Amino acid sequence: MNSNPWVTKYSGPNPAADPRRMRRIIAEDPEWSLATVPRLVHLCIAHIVRNFAVRPLLTELPAQHKASVLAQLPCSLPLQVTANLVSDDGYWRRCCLQCWQVCDPSLHGGSWKRMFFERLLKKVVEFFVPDTTEPRVVLDLIPLCRDSVNRLEIDQLLPPVRQAGDRPEEEGSDTGSESEGLTTDHFDFNLLLNDLPLLEELAVTYGVKDCGMNFQWNVFQFTAQDCSSLGKAIHDCPALRVLRLPRNRIDDQRLRVLVRYLMNHPALVELDLSHNLIGDVGAKALAKLLLHSGLQTLCLCDNSIAAFGAKAIAYKVRRFSSLRCLNLRLNQIGDEGGEAIARALATSSVEDINLASNELSERVATAISKVLMRNQTLRGINLSCNNIGPEYKGN
Repeated sequence: MNSNPWVTKYSGPNPAADPRRMRRIIAEDPEWSLATVPRLVHLCIAHIVRNFAVRPLLTELPAQHKASVLAQLPCSLPLQVTANLVSDDGYWRRCCLQCWQVCDPSLHGGSWKRMFFERLLKKVVEFFVPDTTEPRVVLDLIPLCRDSVNRLEIDQLLPPVRQAGDRPEEEGSDTGSESEGLTTDHFDFNLLLNDLPLLEELAVTYGVKDCGMNFQWNVFQFTAQDCSSLGKAIHDCPALRVLRLPRNRIDDQRLRVLVRYLMNHPALVELDLSHNLIGDVGAKALAKLLLHSGLQTLCLCDNSIAAFGAKAIAYKVRRFSSLRCLNLRLNQIGDEGGEAIARALATSSVEDINLASNELSERVATAISKVLMRNQTLRGINLSCNNIGPEYKGN
């Protein structure tokens, strides 16, 4: 049996006997074309696509032919060719869908190209191993993505690889301290942030995901060198508006170093330091930062701030700050700190405040209720999970 589906009983030495030759349209054949010879423009477009990696020809083409070339370009082309030449979102959409199963461009300003390079840079940084990975891996990527990266979210940073002769961390140690003689410094952001002029949002968590049985406290350690290098990099990133550093075990000493670099930052409006080890000394440093910055949102959720730290923040909020949102949930400010915050709200610019889970009692609720009668800016307040209300006594 002949495997050709188009061979009919009329096929033979005489082509005119085949009724297919007499038809103007063959709808059942998706490859059929009336033209027996490809048009010259189609041959040229195919030639441009085949040789695009060697001679990228795009800007000189008319708009209609440019669209045809972009639709046929393979995603395997070197980034050195396409990064600064191709801006068509359709091409970058195909690249994203080829690399990742889940793609949401709304998280990247609705731009597929921006999503591609932000996720690519994120992957390179997260799997960079100090003293093992060549810095050239990052430096070569920067010229290709510097105009497309506005948001960078780093969920892990790998520590240096331990050599066989290095002394392991003592078993059973839960202090999380740095092992003497062993460096655990992570990726140096000075390699990167200085050359990203459009970066507006940065989120960094120092730790390792999916470490399993290889868990050690020192791989989650935010070292003094990490703190210094990150602070310098942020200081040299003038367009940065949002900085998030959650779950980094940042203590008062590290925070004071960071605050020194954040002073008088020209663009920073949001700072997230949730789930760290910040106490009253760190809160006092942050109060000073409120005086020397344009911060509008400050998140200190789940730290160790007590009454003294709350008073320091309240003093600056009341007199000097442009703060709009303050989150102190899951601290230990108590009634003394809560009343100081309540008094600050009377004349502050704060519009939303969260004091949940702070061991507050009816004293603070009464102070806040008095403030609400005079305050004209407050729009939201959260006092949940406190000791407010009549105490229940069993029989």
